[in-house]
Amino acid sequence: MPSSAAPPVVQTDKGAVRGVVKGGSQVYEGIPYAAPPTGERRWTMPRPAAAWSGIRDGSRPGAACAQLNETGTALAPGSSEDCLYLNVTTPGTAGRPRPVMFWIHGGGWNSGNGSEYDGRRLAETGDVVVVTINYRLATFGFLGYPGLPDSGTYGLADQQAALRWVRRNARAFGGDPGNVTVLGESAGGLSTCAQLTSPGAGPLLDRAIIESGSCETNFPVNGNSPDNPAKQWWAPRSRLAAEGRTAALKIGCADLECLRKADPLKLQQMGDFTQAGTGTALLPLDPRTALKTGLFNHVPVMEGNTRDEQGFFGWLYEVDGSMTAASYRANLVKSFGGRAEAVEREYKRTGIAAWNAVTTDRGWVCPALRSSTTMSRFTDVYSFSFADRTAPDVIGFPPGYTAGAYHGSEVPYLFDAGVTFTPRQAELSQQMVKYWTNFARSGNPNGTGLPQWPRFRGGETTQALQLGRPAPIDLSSQHHCGFWSR
Repeated sequence: MPSSAAPPVVQTDKGAVRGVVKGGSQVYEGIPYAAPPTGERRWTMPRPAAAWSGIRDGSRPGAACAQLNETGTALAPGSSEDCLYLNVTTPGTAGRPRPVMFWIHGGGWNSGNGSEYDGRRLAETGDVVVVTINYRLATFGFLGYPGLPDSGTYGLADQQAALRWVRRNARAFGGDPGNVTVLGESAGGLSTCAQLTSPGAGPLLDRAIIESGSCETNFPVNGNSPDNPAKQWWAPRSRLAAEGRTAALKIGCADLECLRKADPLKLQQMGDFTQAGTGTALLPLDPRTALKTGLFNHVPVMEGNTRDEQGFFGWLYEVDGSMTAASYRANLVKSFGGRAEAVEREYKRTGIAAWNAVTTDRGWVCPALRSSTTMSRFTDVYSFSFADRTAPDVIGFPPGYTAGAYHGSEVPYLFDAGVTFTPRQAELSQQMVKYWTNFARSGNPNGTGLPQWPRFRGGETTQALQLGRPAPIDLSSQHHCGFWSR
C-alpha cells in the first residue's frame, strides 16, 4: 500500500489512479468500472471500460446516473448517462488484505449515487475497504421492451460489473478479493437481495447485509405514499416488455432504434420503471421463489429494518392537516378494504402514529421477517431492528412531526453524514460499525466488548440496535406479524 503522507497512486487493471488523503483514509473517486452505456449501448449489458494512459485524477466523483430532479421537470444537475463509476475508501496504513464492503445506494431505483456515502468511518474503525458505486436508474436501468432479453436488469447488471471490478482490483487497494460483503439500504437492500438470488453473483459475494429492502418488501395501495398503487419490486420480463412498449408509443417511439436516440429527459419521464425483470439470465427466478426453494447464494446474511420505517413517509399523509380518526379510517379502507376494521381493532389507536405503525409492519418489517425466516433454513442469518427513535433528522421533517426511527435513519450511524450525535448515539454508532465490519470479516457480527447478538432462529433473536445496550427482542410480537400472517 502507498504511504498516507502523500497523494497515493494505485495501479488498477485499466490504469493508474491518484487518490487523496482524508483524515486517516485514502479516498479514490470516479474510477470507471464499465464503458459509458450511451448511444447504441443503451439497454445493453455493461461493456469493459477503456484503459487510460498516465495517472487518472481520483479526487472527484464521477457523474451520478441520469435521474429526474425533485420536481420531475428536468434531469438532476450533474447527472448523466455516462455514470458507471465507483469510489474506494481504504485505511491509510499498510496491512494484510482487508474485507471489502461493497455498498449499493438506495433511492427507489430512480435516484441517488454512490458518492453521497462517506466510507471513512467504516474503513478506519473497522479496518475494511469500502467501495460505493453508481448504477443505471429508472428507465435506463430497468426498462423492459420486446427484443431486450435482459429487460429490467441493466442496473443490476451494472452492480455485477462493479463486483467483477472488485475481484480484479481489490488487492491493489489493500482489499481481499476473496472476502466481499455486498450491502445496501432501501433499493440498495433490494439490489442486495437480487444479487443474493442471482446465479451470476455467486462467485462475486461472500456475505450480504440487507437494510430496509428485503426480498419480500411490498406495499398495498396507498401504503407507501398517498394514493400510490400497490408496489411489488419483481415482475416477469414479459410484463415489463409490454409496459415498456406501451410507454414508448406514447412518446412516439415504435422500436428500439428510436428509443436509443430519444432525449434522456423524455425517457426518464415516460413511466415508472422501477421493477426488476424475472425470467432473465440475471434473475431466472423471482427472488421470493429463489429463497423459498433454497436456490440462492448460501452466504451469511444480516437483514433488518428501522423500527419506524414509515416515519419517513408519514408526513405526506398530513399535508392537508393532521390525520384525524376519520381520515385514519379512510386511509385504512383505501389500503386494506374489507380488512380495515380488523386492522383498526388490532392496533387499538388512530392518527398518524397508528398509520405509521400499521404501514411499517405490513410493508416493511413483517415481510423482512418472513424473508429472514426462510433464509435461516439454509444459511446463517442475523436479524436487526434499528430502534433509536430519537435519530437525528437528516430529511427536514415538518415542525412537530415525530418520525421516530424512520426509513434510512440508521445510515448516518454507519457512514459519516455530518450529523451531530449525543454521546449515547455516538456509542450506538460505534457499536453498529463494529457489528457491521465484524460481520464483513467473519460472517458473524459479534466481537470483544459488544453485547451478544444471537443468530436468528425466530422468537427473541432479533437484535434491537437501541440506545444504552443493544439486546434481543421478539420482532414478530413487536410488529404484529402474527396478525399480518393471517
